Amino acid sequence: MASTPQQHPSPQLFFETVNGYQRTAALRTAIELGLFTAIAEGARTAAEIGKKIGAAERGARMLADYLTIVGFLKKRGSQYELTPDSAIFLDRRSPAYLGGTLQFLIGPGIMDAWAGLTEAVRKGGTVQADQGSVAPENPMWVDFARSMAPMMMPNAQAIAQILRVAEGKPLKVLDIAAGHGIFGITIAQANPKAEIYAVDWKPVLAVAAENAQKMGVAARHHLIPGDAFAVEFGKDYDVALVTNFLHHFDPPTNEKLLQKVHAALKPGGRVAILEFVPEDDRVSPAMAAGFSMIMLAGTPAGDAYTYKELDRMCRNAGFSVQASSIHPLDPLPETVVVATK
Repeated sequence: MASTPQQHPSPQLFFETVNGYQRTAALRTAIELGLFTAIAEGARTAAEIGKKIGAAERGARMLADYLTIVGFLKKRGSQYELTPDSAIFLDRRSPAYLGGTLQFLIGPGIMDAWAGLTEAVRKGGTVQADQGSVAPENPMWVDFARSMAPMMMPNAQAIAQILRVAEGKPLKVLDIAAGHGIFGITIAQANPKAEIYAVDWKPVLAVAAENAQKMGVAARHHLIPGDAFAVEFGKDYDVALVTNFLHHFDPPTNEKLLQKVHAALKPGGRVAILEFVPEDDRVSPAMAAGFSMIMLAGTPAGDAYTYKELDRMCRNAGFSVQASSIHPLDPLPETVVVATK
């Protein structure tokens, strides 16, 4: 009977994790130099890539080889090509280009929070001054609004499909913490009878208004500047959008907001909640579950909530006994929860 080969302890995970900053730096450099776009436009060898991006051939070769090792490029002989994902998300000419998100994702507002993670673990919440990312009128949310719209477009389109907004019925839509405005704007594009009311801080709403103008729905995109917990929403909404917002706060605070949303909806109105939703074990799936660490570093009391926790918040806020339904957005990492008044 053959014996099972013994697995020996390995330091590989330790070194991969400790050196994770190297991946971030290499990707940032490739985006800053336009390396992926250069390859998409026909540069294939290190010499061609270096000439295209204004870099030494040696530097271009080493960077391209590293990006091949970590999975952003493919290499055949001396020639490089984009992977399907890189072609979609890292070529500047692509409408789904994500290079602009670096301004937010590795900007000071995020990186400073992670620098204080040891103390955040000890405290159980961010050690950043003035509540971290949830500080009133934090300027980081203007950066978020300007950079993150392309990343959110597939989620916005999925929410519009889940809510079946394209049926053509008149819709009054409340878009809470609208940011870039893409979620409400997408509904307005899908339904010419939809009127969108976007809530956020005034400087952030300026970005949403720009996007509404560019995307042809400005006449039906209305602004409600201010704190979502304090500003008057109005009444008789058919739909409320609460996208990537609840994870910043603890359950009692979220229930307070959801009670306010409930009051703003007409009978039968729906709230669509977009979140990173882990399983009950809180360690899977990896990206959704891992989001809780971002909240630990950057907020006083935020978390990644399970479906059971979100459902309980909806029920406690006054939504119906059959409070919610869950809609995973595979292969996207987030989940939509819909609750009905």
